[in-house]
Amino acid sequence: MAQNTRTPSGTPTNVTQRHTRGGIGESTLRPDGTLKVTGEFAYSSDMWHEDMLWGQTLRSTVAHAEIVSIDVSEALATSGVYAVLTYDDLPAEMKHYGLEIQDTPVLAHGRVRHHGEPVALIAADHPETARRAAAKVKIEYRELPLVTDEASALAPDAPLIHEGRDDHHAGHVPHPNIVHRQPIVRGNVAEARKRADVIVEGEYVFGMQDQAFLGPESGLAVPCEDGGVDLYVATQWLHSDLRQIAPVLGLPEDKVRMTLSGVGGAFGGREDLSMQIHACLLALRTGKPVKIVYNRFESFFGHVHRHPAKLHYEHGATKDGKLTHLKARIVLDGGAYASASPAVVGNASSLGAGPYVIDDVEIEAVALYTNNPPCGAMRGFGAVQACFAYEAQMDKLAAKLGMDPVEFRRLNAMEQGTVMPTGQVVDSPAPVAELLRRVKARPMPPEQQWVTAGEQADVRALPGGLSNTTHGEGVVRGVGYAVGIKNVGFSEGFDDYSTARVRLEVINGEPVAMVHTAMAEVGQGGVTVHAQIARTELGVTQVTIHPADTQVGSAGSTSASRQTYMTGGAVKNTCEKVREAVLEIGRRKFGSYHPAWATAELLLEGGKVVTDGGEVLADLADVLEGESVDQEHEFRHRPTVPFDLVTGQGDGHVQYTFAAHRAVVEVDTELGLVKVIELAVAQDVGKALNMLSVVGQIQGGTTQGLGVAVMEEIIVDPKTAKVRNPSFTDYLIPTILDTPTIPVDVLELADPNAPYGLRGLGEAPTLSSTPAVLAAIRNATGLELNKTPVRPEALTGTL
Repeated sequence: MAQNTRTPSGTPTNVTQRHTRGGIGESTLRPDGTLKVTGEFAYSSDMWHEDMLWGQTLRSTVAHAEIVSIDVSEALATSGVYAVLTYDDLPAEMKHYGLEIQDTPVLAHGRVRHHGEPVALIAADHPETARRAAAKVKIEYRELPLVTDEASALAPDAPLIHEGRDDHHAGHVPHPNIVHRQPIVRGNVAEARKRADVIVEGEYVFGMQDQAFLGPESGLAVPCEDGGVDLYVATQWLHSDLRQIAPVLGLPEDKVRMTLSGVGGAFGGREDLSMQIHACLLALRTGKPVKIVYNRFESFFGHVHRHPAKLHYEHGATKDGKLTHLKARIVLDGGAYASASPAVVGNASSLGAGPYVIDDVEIEAVALYTNNPPCGAMRGFGAVQACFAYEAQMDKLAAKLGMDPVEFRRLNAMEQGTVMPTGQVVDSPAPVAELLRRVKARPMPPEQQWVTAGEQADVRALPGGLSNTTHGEGVVRGVGYAVGIKNVGFSEGFDDYSTARVRLEVINGEPVAMVHTAMAEVGQGGVTVHAQIARTELGVTQVTIHPADTQVGSAGSTSASRQTYMTGGAVKNTCEKVREAVLEIGRRKFGSYHPAWATAELLLEGGKVVTDGGEVLADLADVLEGESVDQEHEFRHRPTVPFDLVTGQGDGHVQYTFAAHRAVVEVDTELGLVKVIELAVAQDVGKALNMLSVVGQIQGGTTQGLGVAVMEEIIVDPKTAKVRNPSFTDYLIPTILDTPTIPVDVLELADPNAPYGLRGLGEAPTLSSTPAVLAAIRNATGLELNKTPVRPEALTGTL
């Protein structure tokens, strides 16, 4: 077997930054930013090994079928093909994997459960050879009845997507085609309904959204002489991948060595495995490095998507505008495999009432097994779908009561001390009313700019843009508001922790800190913040970020808005331990020269040991001369508990985060075209560790919410359960021409339980931007619009 004696080209290397300042609170530039915008950054798809093979995945062409036979002989006989693998070739007893429920087969066996499921693997000396060989594999299918919605999934004679379930959710769901069910019950809704002067109901439909990251799934597996494998891959959670990969390879975890390669976006879509196991299997079988890179078409089948949802909501309110009760049912389509569906259900139910004070609540959330594409993590994670529904309800209630929609929300807004429907007390700032006040108080953008501009008008400012479909006739302005609540970190009793290793030593006469974590940098800017933390805590100017790998303890997933809180917290915690060790060295070496070494509070600042009064005791380089300090420590947030399976009560979340939006749109009511003019946002971030990154995250999340409001949806044929638009030609995402001005108002109300008082921020703006845009379109057109995305035919009545 080949020995991995050469480092593949494109392998991540140490990233070093030198800043005179550059600590917490400063807008330090990203160390990878220039490389990315100049095209010099090495992504996982750029990895190369001189003797590597190319892997190809053969996927099912039908959504639900028995596999009658597979004939690989012609493919295997193709010149240049080194291996063709099916389920029968898997080397270990474990042949399934999954984030929580191990229900996903490495390769389909017996039957396929969704369109695009992996059935066979090919390794060849050229990617085109691998593709041609895949086309020669002969598979005979016998199609089976489809399960595509709630009615077909829960019918008495419904085909079971997974027979003989024995996972820990199976015992408390009313039907085997329900992945997980979580009720939330607080107070007495029946009695509260009697006190309501107005009651509004709504049925809402949220479409399936794709993460649409630009960097396709890709990686390189290199076999090693010890029988193990080195895997370079773009992922969101190295150690979760490792936990799933090693058993199906039949290897101990220490023989599967993983290194994060350049990640071109993620948004939840890389939390599940894609090509990782497949590349390793082919590498171990052939004894050669194997690279797999999905094209865009395959990428749509290679990762999970956001759960489409159907939501029924009923709210009541008194005539003076106080909410009386909420009754809701949320049905999420999880597709063929569980992925993160149980946790998404937990979020949708526990956050389903929104950022409002409602004493009497009944919410039921379920995720279904169907033959539709698997769905799992995506930015907002269950809270997005719920926010779309409850914010539409707030507008309906305000209209029925004759109240201003913002003032109605502010009247019912939660605050610090509010009791959630789960019984959990919100014990840190919850400035919901203030966020709404701020977005409402912003000046409006100029109206009908094309009128005042005359012949100089920019057609891109009009609905339809460069298609030049309108010059202002039939264009109406609308304004809408929304606010949302999102949890931060892993919840419901999960042992959520992150690890950091920090080394401080003198190199060429200068103290240098090395920070090593397994955090996946997927574009969120964690590598920037880690260096800022090290500079702040250790008083050095030069910080090196070690490539993320599994040679250090887990950093958890880059998801749930958790990495700055958790791995940032681990870096801070470890730096504090390093600082104490350095000061002990200083006391040992220099303590006899100055009493302050024993009596004063000592700090590391500007490469020196100083007292809290600013007196310099020693140069850090002198303290560390001939020595180094290397520490590795874990950081955990405060514990949470699972929600009760009957009542949903429990302190299930670590932290809450809030954002509010005001959308201003202009709609051509004759053609059904929408132009979003502005999406103003206000968000509490606790403490902005890097304001430049904070604003970028808020604007990015806002834009993803805009996408699902007016254009993004994976279309699944209800008759065949096949994906109809697996390309960026037919699945549209916002471009710079679609993205409006996004002014950002940042609040910094510290959470006393979090490192530096920070609050996870990446997901919250994705929640409220969608319902704000829908509210603005409703305001312009007078239409109810209870489905995302809003398409032209919904506005013109030509559905």
